[in-house]
Amino acid sequence: MNYLIANTNIVNEGRIFKGSVFTKGEEIEKILEHTDDIEVNSFKEYEFIDASNMFLLPGVIDDQVHFREPGLTHKADIGSESRAAIAGGVTSFMDMPNTLPNTLTQDLLEEKYKLASEKSLANYSFYMGASNDNVKEIVKTDPVNVCGIKVFMGASTGNMLVDNKSTLQAIFKEAPCLVATHCEDEATIQNNIVRLRNIYRDDIPIHYHPQIRSDEACYISTSLAIELAEKYNTRLHILHLSTALETTLFRNNIPLPEKSITAEVCIHHLWFNDEAYHTKGNLIKWNPAIKTETDRRALWKALLDNRLDVIATDHAPHTLVEKRNSYFKTPSGGPLIQHSLIALMEFFHQGKISMEKIVEKMCHAPAICFKVNKRGFIRSGYKADLVIVNPNQPGIVEKSNLLYKCGWSPFEGTLFQSAVTHTFVNGNLVYEMGKFDLSARGQRLTFNR
Repeated sequence: MNYLIANTNIVNEGRIFKGSVFTKGEEIEKILEHTDDIEVNSFKEYEFIDASNMFLLPGVIDDQVHFREPGLTHKADIGSESRAAIAGGVTSFMDMPNTLPNTLTQDLLEEKYKLASEKSLANYSFYMGASNDNVKEIVKTDPVNVCGIKVFMGASTGNMLVDNKSTLQAIFKEAPCLVATHCEDEATIQNNIVRLRNIYRDDIPIHYHPQIRSDEACYISTSLAIELAEKYNTRLHILHLSTALETTLFRNNIPLPEKSITAEVCIHHLWFNDEAYHTKGNLIKWNPAIKTETDRRALWKALLDNRLDVIATDHAPHTLVEKRNSYFKTPSGGPLIQHSLIALMEFFHQGKISMEKIVEKMCHAPAICFKVNKRGFIRSGYKADLVIVNPNQPGIVEKSNLLYKCGWSPFEGTLFQSAVTHTFVNGNLVYEMGKFDLSARGQRLTFNR
């Protein structure tokens, strides 16, 4: 079906302007900028959507999610989490390799793409995983059809820690595409665990999590990743920055398309600080840890001055039963993707960030960093991945309106001022006012490399 999204506030490429967008098939046909409302009767061949007083954005591209399939589908699956993504305005996602089995071979990687082609409402890509002994598989990765190589330079969930120095060097030297890293120094973490275990044994209070996964642990590992990338001229993307100290390692005097080292910050590190452990407990246990208010403010500063390039979620569901365990038995991670865009819009309402900047960091920058083919912008000829947001439609996050398979959210009880009303994926109206077109399927992302 062809659509006319009319009389809206288009947010794109650093501007907000009144206009209308025409879609034809899978693509954006044209963008019409105007000051007066257009008449629906003039465009009878299009399905008309009046988006007056709304914002029209490019679809959000989330470069870091854990949809848990295969092998961990009691927590989440591609179908359930892609629905949550679509309801949140996320039209494309890039999924991590620490599923079961770990995605460490090209055959296992292609199996995930097949699953997504059958189940995902959103567009998708999957990272090739790295281990201490699979460099031969890594170098086979097709840079046109795969978003990147994921390296855990610090143990998180799963068993994919890459701590062999020669292996790290080989990965950074030989990777055929972008390398994305989780940076926490394992030796520092283990030393911190020993120190606190001497006091608390296995019953360490959750508010010590940022002392275990400390500023020092993050800085040491992030510094090493940058050192390796500079030595081997690697295209490096560092995931989920969490400390003020790390922000000093990045530059803002290089245009994003020219950067060879980029960085991401996640919603939870922008929203919460360590005071929230007293009320949220294990529900906000993430790796890297949520740290101090000073760190949160530094991350915001680095985001707004363009030292940090991308906003993502690290959406990583676990069941409530798993989250109610003691410290060492509680897995790290939580669900965020349904609320990432509207959470950022709370800061827009507060005057902390502009709509143009939200779109830059959630839509344009991921497309630029990963060189995503014809997505992330509202441009003629690009795929019609589009989101309509009502900035004045308040709603409270409750269990009854959650779409995550795990059935909980760290935002439960939060009143958001904005709501996603429509989401288009490849020209299909997949989500409209709480209703899904479950017949639609997303497409495999491709990359201009």
